[in-house]
Amino acid sequence: MQPNIRKVVTVRDIVLSEMGVELRSPIVRAVGMAVIANPFAGQLVDDLRPLFEAGARVGKLVMENLVEVLGSPAVAYGKGAIVGVAGEMEHGGACIHPMLGKPMRAAVGGGKSVIPSNVKVAAMGASLDLPLGHKDDPWSFDHFDTITVAVADAPRPDEIVVVMAIADGGRPLPRAGSAPAR
Repeated sequence: MQPNIRKVVTVRDIVLSEMGVELRSPIVRAVGMAVIANPFAGQLVDDLRPLFEAGARVGKLVMENLVEVLGSPAVAYGKGAIVGVAGEMEHGGACIHPMLGKPMRAAVGGGKSVIPSNVKVAAMGASLDLPLGHKDDPWSFDHFDTITVAVADAPRPDEIVVVMAIADGGRPLPRAGSAPAR
């Protein structure tokens, strides 16, 4: 199924300092949000395969641009979805879980770690706290991060916002990576 894409919103977030401390180098995060029609809005459907395929196609389209927007090698990633109120969480999960990871990993040159994710059903303009994690080291606590995103006019009740994020670093001043040895 070719997804019916209403719009794509891209955000480039550059962190220069934290708590008044200038970072040695900025941390750049790039987020792509594709607003697509939900063909199953208002319906209980068992076979969600068309949304699996829509996620893969949207991922390929958005990730190619996102890598360019980031401007440096990605070391962290995350994905998510906000489903309009006529849909259900499974619709968002179908977009991001079975097939979206492949185009994300291809765009960032690999990725051994599970891609952190979050899905929710919400009204237009709702925000999503999108988790980020290191693409190759699932135990890199310094890369456990979150970016909050929203699209002002989405999702409409019969839409899904599919979200992908990549970053060239972890948290700005990580100090909570692991507990001291006892």
